Amino acid sequence: MNTPSKKSNRLAKEKSPYLLQHAHNPVDWYSFGEEAFAKAKSEDKPILLSIGYATCHWCHVMERESFEDEETANYLNEHFVAIKVDREERPDVDAIYMRALHATGQHGGWPLNMFLTTDLRPITGGTYFPPKPAYGRPSFLQVLQTIADLWKKDRAKMLESADSLTGFLQTRENQTGNIPDSGVFAQAASHFRNSYDELRGGFLSNGPNKFPPSLNMLFLLRHFEHTGDESILAMVENTCDAMKRGGIYDQIGGGLSRYATDHDWLVPHFEKMLYDNALFARVLTETYRITGNERYKTWALDIFEYVARDLTSPDGAFYSAEDADSEGKEGLFYLWSADEIDSLLKEHSFSAETRKQIARFYGVSMRGNFEGKNILHEASVREEFLRAHNLKAAIWDETIGKVRHLLLLERSKRIRPLRDDKVLTAWNALMVSALARAGAVFGDAGLTARAEKAAAFIESHMVQGETILRRFREGEARFEGSLQDYAGLALSFIDLYQTTFRAHYITRAMQIAQVIATKFKAEGGGFFDTADGIPDLLVRSMEIYDGVEPSGNALAAMLFGTLARYGYENCGSVAEEILARFGGEVATHAPAHCMMLLGLDLYLNPPHEVAIVDGSDALGDSILAELRPRLSIGSIIARGEDQSIPLLKSRKAEGGKTTVYVCRNFVCDRPVHSAAEALALL
Repeated sequence: MNTPSKKSNRLAKEKSPYLLQHAHNPVDWYSFGEEAFAKAKSEDKPILLSIGYATCHWCHVMERESFEDEETANYLNEHFVAIKVDREERPDVDAIYMRALHATGQHGGWPLNMFLTTDLRPITGGTYFPPKPAYGRPSFLQVLQTIADLWKKDRAKMLESADSLTGFLQTRENQTGNIPDSGVFAQAASHFRNSYDELRGGFLSNGPNKFPPSLNMLFLLRHFEHTGDESILAMVENTCDAMKRGGIYDQIGGGLSRYATDHDWLVPHFEKMLYDNALFARVLTETYRITGNERYKTWALDIFEYVARDLTSPDGAFYSAEDADSEGKEGLFYLWSADEIDSLLKEHSFSAETRKQIARFYGVSMRGNFEGKNILHEASVREEFLRAHNLKAAIWDETIGKVRHLLLLERSKRIRPLRDDKVLTAWNALMVSALARAGAVFGDAGLTARAEKAAAFIESHMVQGETILRRFREGEARFEGSLQDYAGLALSFIDLYQTTFRAHYITRAMQIAQVIATKFKAEGGGFFDTADGIPDLLVRSMEIYDGVEPSGNALAAMLFGTLARYGYENCGSVAEEILARFGGEVATHAPAHCMMLLGLDLYLNPPHEVAIVDGSDALGDSILAELRPRLSIGSIIARGEDQSIPLLKSRKAEGGKTTVYVCRNFVCDRPVHSAAEALALL
């Protein structure tokens, strides 16, 4: 491999941490825009569109092997126009070309390397390409040579492929159906029951990896609330327990890794993403609300502590991710040798017997469980471990707390993985929602304050008039937000309203909903993922499939459905249009659309609407505290006397007493004045 050049390319002017990682490649990179497109047309060269993100392990590998190699870079520069895209800044671009890759029969992933015509139509592509032929795959240089040769000698065939893929992308926009009936909930639950891993928790798929199934679990918790089926709740609890005990969870510093590479949740892909931790914290909060089991509250707080320490800016906004790699090796920051741990604990006067117990508890051995070192995990169920070693829970918890503290201090001396410090609206919205909901359920004003501070940052730095921008970094907000950004932010404002009852939040949610209805609207119902007027997009996508994040249309269904339950006009019909537009696909592939199922549940099984008007008796807080555990996912609650909120209109404190109105479909029972009376109506 040749020595890489250190000369800067155009990406040095960008703010994206991912693009900046490639700013000194010998590749003549362009960012996605007119300058690159004009060069491709004027020089009649195909485009290499390479998409990834800053904490992507295989992106780093391919950069070292291919994009820093002079021979490969020279060939690429001579025969192609090379464009780099940060998928987290431009999910709209990524979605188009990832779907094109899937259409060729290939599995998706990053880096995504697609070859395009001069007018941005996809020809072919792949993900990671090795520097030399391996794994039955050609080298990246061989791929470049083949594409360049075909562009010159058999362009008609390449354009035929581009026409076919582009036609596929365009026809995907038309999806129609009817609103599914409630049978779809049982269908989804049955699927999860059949794929449930009884031994290790989680749900099995075709591959070796296990991703955090947080959206699945949120749906299952709601289904349990309807059915009372304890086996459904057990699937969620066992999965939460297994994930928290496993190596996928950072036992020392807190926080969830992106996925496990095995079915035992032991070996993670070590990168940590903000959205994963937000969604898992939300699951833990709802599981605590339903079960009352303190361990889920403790675990949620542990995630929030990690986010406060490692993913929060001085202004209160949340950073995006932490890399899997440090010092060029995946997971190095998180691994321990048995001698390291034993020596550290011995230095701090832990007895030999206690050191052995700690090693057993965390599965530490001289041999290790990952490349000769140890990924810490709870090797056995805590309660079983305590019984086996005749240990008292309170004393052991104190011991483990000290051990975690010492190991965290020791680990902080190591070279840290890269932190991707850009702020993304959609991901911040998920964490704001998680903190706000936990603040309400736990009665923790500190969590609520953190949620409000992050929301205030988004409002002041990433909202310009009616436009919500997606990314903020180093003083610059850029890129029109996606449907996920708009709808997710509006939903986070509703979560803040339901925690603080400040009317500003629900007013802002309604204002954003009105903008969505204008800028994202598609004929026939539903919404495009991108606002109108964004240039250089081959098509406007309309995704409803939940990946690692909830889809934009599913968030929109929840948003408009929730606002409709608060009584805002016209929102119900918009939610119905979304559910009808995608009803056929949801009915056919229900387990892949768990957030949409929650929106459908809100439509088919509307929860009670609860309005609280405070009186001079000052009982509002105590009544609310008793009602909270009974207010399910998607619950509708208002408090105060703000007449701009339809659910509160004409409500008053009867006789000067705190008054609770319990309604369903806007038909209300008699007003009551205590939590016990309200609970009886619920």
